[in-house]
Amino acid sequence: MSYRIADALIAEVDARLAAAHEDEYGALARKLARRGLDIEAITPEVEAFGVAVPTWGVGTGGTRFARFPGVGEPRGIFEKLEDCATIQQLTRLTPTCSPHFPWDKVADYRELAERAKALGLGFDAVNSNTFQDQPGQPLSYKFGSLTHAERAVRQQAVTHNLECIEIGLKLGAKALTVWIADGSNFPGQSNLNQVFDRYLESAGEIYGGLPDDWRLFLEHKLYEPAFYSTVIADWGSSLMAAQALGPKAHCLVDLGHHAPGVNIEQIVARLVRAGKLAGFHFNDSKYGDDDLDSGAIDPFRLFLVFNELVEARARQAPGFDPAYMLDQSHNVTDPIESLMQSAIEVARAYTQALIVDRAALREAQEASDALGAHLLLKAGFLTDVSPILAEARRRQGGALDPVAVYRKAGYRHAKAEERPAVAGSSSGIV
Repeated sequence: MSYRIADALIAEVDARLAAAHEDEYGALARKLARRGLDIEAITPEVEAFGVAVPTWGVGTGGTRFARFPGVGEPRGIFEKLEDCATIQQLTRLTPTCSPHFPWDKVADYRELAERAKALGLGFDAVNSNTFQDQPGQPLSYKFGSLTHAERAVRQQAVTHNLECIEIGLKLGAKALTVWIADGSNFPGQSNLNQVFDRYLESAGEIYGGLPDDWRLFLEHKLYEPAFYSTVIADWGSSLMAAQALGPKAHCLVDLGHHAPGVNIEQIVARLVRAGKLAGFHFNDSKYGDDDLDSGAIDPFRLFLVFNELVEARARQAPGFDPAYMLDQSHNVTDPIESLMQSAIEVARAYTQALIVDRAALREAQEASDALGAHLLLKAGFLTDVSPILAEARRRQGGALDPVAVYRKAGYRHAKAEERPAVAGSSSGIV
């Protein structure tokens, strides 16, 4: 019998924390009331918020140089689902997971869907992989996939993406995320316009295979592994492609895929305006695509992104329906702990954006009151909304302190007993 954390343990830990939590929730309610905000109008909104967990995120990641696996790591998609369900059990913020193929291929997808449902999980967007060669793969992606010079390689990549759509249909997903590593490492290696044309041609074939109610999420990344030019390197290239492909194509924003100093919240605003924002892969970074825990480096930027999202929802921006997912590589932490904390930090930024006085902010902006407008934003960001997040979890059966319950439960030790140790490797990026 696979180990699961007992609800009784959650209740036991919550009981010890309840008095302090209720006092802090009451104090925050009074503080918000002085600003004209009703905490009981905010908490249900937080209860309804959700962010997907990537199935690959529950395992230990790595760098170009090494991977140091932890104990009790999942050995396949069914064990990944167990870990995803544990994150949802404790945080009540992650009702869906996002699978990656062929990493998560199984013989029976009906069984996979039923197992996820039994664990209280649904499926978010499915993700294709044409950035690695797989065992037995006829043609290599060393020099590209959807943009490769050889049509046979491009067709192999297109076929894989169409297969991912078929799998997604069986799992109840509604979107396909496409990220390619295609690009060049040397000037002159490829024709910069021609590879973009090939991308549009290949993506057009994939787009043609989408069901009517599906969306295609195009993911861009500034660099790596192509260190001179990347075919879909920025939001401009992504937007050009999405506009060329059609109304079901949208632009995905990964917070770690931009040059240092880029104004990501402005990119979000532009994509919302164009009706082309697909959603987000949440993480954080210091120097490059480090895939650090969300909010670990720059929580203010995360808040500013949600400020744009809350504003767009308030004005009912056309076509606004962003998908939220965590996308992180955990090299030195327990992946489950990092994913729980990241989900909480994403929800924190959302909650902080909800309490911004938008009427006063508009007035300050119209009056060109630069500092006044900034202070209104900072008032939301500097408010400790932890009691709202904890109360939203408690009302749904989650834990007031998810990490504390997880550690007390000994989940990782129990899984180490169930799952044999994974051997280390010399390298490997997730």
